[in-house]
Amino acid sequence: MRGVGFVVNPIAGMGGRVGLKGTDGVAAEARAAGAEPTAPGRAAGFLRHLRERVGTGPIEVRWLTCSGTMGAALLRSEGIGPDEIEIVYETPRETTATDTTRATANAVASGAELVLFCGGDGTARDVAAGTEGRVPILGIPAGVKMHSGVFAVSPVAAAEILLAHLHGELRVGEAELLDLDEDAYRRGEWRVRLHGTTRTLVEPHLVSAGKSMIAEVADDAVVGELADHFAELFEKEPDVLYLLGPGSTVTSIASRLGLAKTVLGIDAVVGRRVVEADVNEAAILRLLDAHPRERLVVSPIGAQGFVLGRGNLQVSPEVLRRIGTRNVIVVATPGKLVTTPILRVDTGDAELDEEFRKKEYLFVLIGYRTSKLHPIQR
Repeated sequence: MRGVGFVVNPIAGMGGRVGLKGTDGVAAEARAAGAEPTAPGRAAGFLRHLRERVGTGPIEVRWLTCSGTMGAALLRSEGIGPDEIEIVYETPRETTATDTTRATANAVASGAELVLFCGGDGTARDVAAGTEGRVPILGIPAGVKMHSGVFAVSPVAAAEILLAHLHGELRVGEAELLDLDEDAYRRGEWRVRLHGTTRTLVEPHLVSAGKSMIAEVADDAVVGELADHFAELFEKEPDVLYLLGPGSTVTSIASRLGLAKTVLGIDAVVGRRVVEADVNEAAILRLLDAHPRERLVVSPIGAQGFVLGRGNLQVSPEVLRRIGTRNVIVVATPGKLVTTPILRVDTGDAELDEEFRKKEYLFVLIGYRTSKLHPIQR
């Protein structure tokens, strides 16, 4: 049996739905706001799909993992037998980045040829530190932000990549380790640092590229057209709730309309007026109760293509079901679409993701009353 490290960051992604834009240093605050861990469910989704693909027999993997919530408990709950699990690290009651790094190092020392981890960019850095470049790493996405080029596009994709690796179908390559300054992020500033490189598995369709580090220079004429389009919508629908998502494109449009939008948050607009800024999941649900008609405006992350599931976790599956996929407006400048060949969604809800993907193409608003069909990954 081949050794595969399996490390779960049990608090990854907790800050997303409650609007904290990350979990680094604010896990207690996230719990106090009612946040629940997302990483265990994402890791379970990976294991479930892996089990479905291989059937009832053994997966032929020796899982080198941690006790409890950092690995073993999830493996057992998804039907992995005790003969397939080897505990290489004892999980403490309260986990830190150091535990992730030590657990990874122990897995490599015990024979792991690949380390699978579940978390976000911070977890990726900690895992890479534990491997010291000796073996490749692959992330099951579970953080609020994932800019590094080591993440599968979804838990299901991570399972497919592992199987391809076990069959000798993938090569190993170098990927950038990027991370966002979460303190600055919460202040509305986007500061991404390159922390180095690490080894990962290369699969261009199932592994997301690092977020484009080139600041988008939006064409003034295009932004003006988009602003005119939304001004017309706001005038025609003065009672409709518009939820404006994060990012430079939407912020530029809002600025043209005289709206004080938070760059990295979700803001609620009714009748061309911001009624609530930087809303979390609970606030969005409350606003949806008060407004029977609503629209969600989002823009894809450059190069990666994610329109949902990265940086906007406040838009939870419950929120999306209330809004309806038909009321999601995707907006981008033509320049951004050139570097973003495929759109992606990773809502955490398989049925919702499939509802988007079965469309095959999404209409992307690129100017005044002008849309372009753009492919969405299936």
